[in-house]
Amino acid sequence: MAYLHSLWSLSMLLTAFPIARVEFAPYLLLPLFCLCLAGISYYGYAIYAAFKFLKQDTDVDLSFHPPVSILKPICGSDDKTYANLASFCRQDYPEYQIIFGVQDLHDSSLEVVKQIIQDFPEVDIQLIVSERILGTNRKVNNLASALPRASYDVLLLADSDVRVRPDYLQQVVQPLKKPDVGVITCLYRSITQGWVTTLESLSTPTEFHPGVLVSNQLEGTKFAMGQTIVIRRSVLEEIGGFKAIANFLADDFQLGYLPAQAGYQVVLSSYVVDHVLPSNDTVINALQRQIRWLVGIRVSRPWGYAGLIFTYGTLGSTVLLLMTGGAFLSWLLWGLTLLTRIAMAWIVGVRCLNDPVARAWFWLSPLRDLLSFTLWAYGFLGNTFRWRSQLFRLTKKGELVVLTSGISNSIKLSPR
Repeated sequence: MAYLHSLWSLSMLLTAFPIARVEFAPYLLLPLFCLCLAGISYYGYAIYAAFKFLKQDTDVDLSFHPPVSILKPICGSDDKTYANLASFCRQDYPEYQIIFGVQDLHDSSLEVVKQIIQDFPEVDIQLIVSERILGTNRKVNNLASALPRASYDVLLLADSDVRVRPDYLQQVVQPLKKPDVGVITCLYRSITQGWVTTLESLSTPTEFHPGVLVSNQLEGTKFAMGQTIVIRRSVLEEIGGFKAIANFLADDFQLGYLPAQAGYQVVLSSYVVDHVLPSNDTVINALQRQIRWLVGIRVSRPWGYAGLIFTYGTLGSTVLLLMTGGAFLSWLLWGLTLLTRIAMAWIVGVRCLNDPVARAWFWLSPLRDLLSFTLWAYGFLGNTFRWRSQLFRLTKKGELVVLTSGISNSIKLSPR
């Protein structure tokens, strides 16, 4: 009931002081009204898409288990890395291998991987340390170095901050029974500690994944997410291999987009993985990640990025409320928008994904929209951002150009 008390307090705050009528041009009201209706419609359709996702076939054919090569790009480690990597070694699956790819001979993850190899002798695990540079994306360089050691035709790519259950492999490969399926990807829920990563990750189940479900329902999935990408080796070779995406920031997007363009089906699996965020993160790092992610989306899907304005119905209804001096119809529209927004956050985040962050904080999603909208608008300002210790510029095609290296962390977006 905490969220009801908070919303009631907010309502009392707004009505405690008279809202002065603002002089405005009448033609501004119609766009705001349409923005509110668009937001409500979007929230409602996302709820529908979530229920359709929940009702999809989840039957598992235990006799279908093609051998799988898991490619894990590694760069750095923290106190969660061992548990994340070990979860892939505990798969209830007859035949699979894991290949870890690392670039730096002094990377802190090397000791963790060596411990994993020692603790799971029954699993075919290999460690590849290579300084080979295929492009500007270091993650893709690691994947390219690991690929020659892959023994099987089904490849599974998963980031090092992902944690899975023993039934993971058996479930995610199921769509490959259809020959036209070229790629499989997964939704994910966030495991966080600390208010910084909690605030950051709240947007994932209540904002990003609703958009994924809507897109999946309307046009099918035409991109992939780095938390899990299952791809046939033949499909990877057909799109040009890792070399074709070695300079792209959104490499995971390309691994779904390019096969879709080639005529293959990209399937959104019913399996949900855990995405484990660092526990000692800073506000600067969190903002850097979100800005980098948003700039990548804008370049990869410019019209889709611009269309995100229609998902911020809560902001449109609040502005309309203020502009009309608290007119009754504006209050009614504001309340309806807020209600559907919170309902979407609960149904997608809690009911569909069982996300622990959403379960605790879904009622704050309208306030999180304010930060998301600010970052979204900021994402239009330029194509330059920092990633780890390097400064990059993103081209119109979405490729990374290294500007400088060894620079201390700070946020900066330069004009295009």
